[in-house]
Amino acid sequence: MMQSAAMYEQIRSTGLVRRLLELARDEDLGPAHRDLTSELFCEGGATVRCAVVARHDCVVCGLGAGADVIEVFGCQDDVHWTAMARDGDSVRRGEHVALIEGLRRGVLGVERTLLNLVGRLSGVATQTSRYLDAMGPGVRSVLCDTRKTTPGMRVLEKYAVVCGGGVSHRMGLYDAVLVKDNHLAGVPLEALAERIEQMARRARAEPGCAFVEVEVDGPAQFERLCEVGPGLVQIALLDNFAVADLRAAVEMRDRRCPGLLIEASGGVKLQTIRAVAQTGVDRISVGALTHSAVSADFGLDAL
Repeated sequence: MMQSAAMYEQIRSTGLVRRLLELARDEDLGPAHRDLTSELFCEGGATVRCAVVARHDCVVCGLGAGADVIEVFGCQDDVHWTAMARDGDSVRRGEHVALIEGLRRGVLGVERTLLNLVGRLSGVATQTSRYLDAMGPGVRSVLCDTRKTTPGMRVLEKYAVVCGGGVSHRMGLYDAVLVKDNHLAGVPLEALAERIEQMARRARAEPGCAFVEVEVDGPAQFERLCEVGPGLVQIALLDNFAVADLRAAVEMRDRRCPGLLIEASGGVKLQTIRAVAQTGVDRISVGALTHSAVSADFGLDAL
């Protein structure tokens, strides 16, 4: 797994994290960037020292963004952030994961955005960790995310998946080819292999295309996909296949196109992921890592 600090710097360099944080600032402080309550109640020079505290056991994520939140809110000269854990660490209830100290007005101004961000990303990381635990030992499958993310938060939620032990799938529509059922609608089964092979050859000439993946919705389509020239398609996405059909597809792959990776997807749950992994598939993608994750609870306690 990529080190969390290195991956955070990678997604930070896209500029998308800053745009998200600027939106979070503007929705909380308004166009004039004001915290009316703190302005009226807190004395100008009053300071405070607080800990960010986990309210329950979880995999923590989002601490790497703490300093960026403070900088975007414009209080970096008066408020200081110190992470006491690393993104991806398992923390226990009551554990202090970060310290924030400085002018009271500044700390109170960033408090809710910081807690919301750490809570949301820790929820995704914890959900990912649970799915990995449910997958169990002795399987070769890796756990992948999907594009079923919160609008505007994709790079951070995919970062949280990696911090939880998963693997980031394509980031968006721009960095890989994934031919889905709606792309293939109207293509006769007997023409499927030829159409895919034509597309895949063009995709190989596209700069920045990480891979070519094709979704199939049944054994007949998968058999046709195995007819495509070797190396043109890297991944076959088997959508909503029964466990027996997944196992049969793996056996066919091993016989006919051993270089092809098989990814299982569609309705994979905590209760079923081990059975899916035991079929021998290479990848399992789970939308629930992001779309069904429940935010972890963190509080800000004065010291």
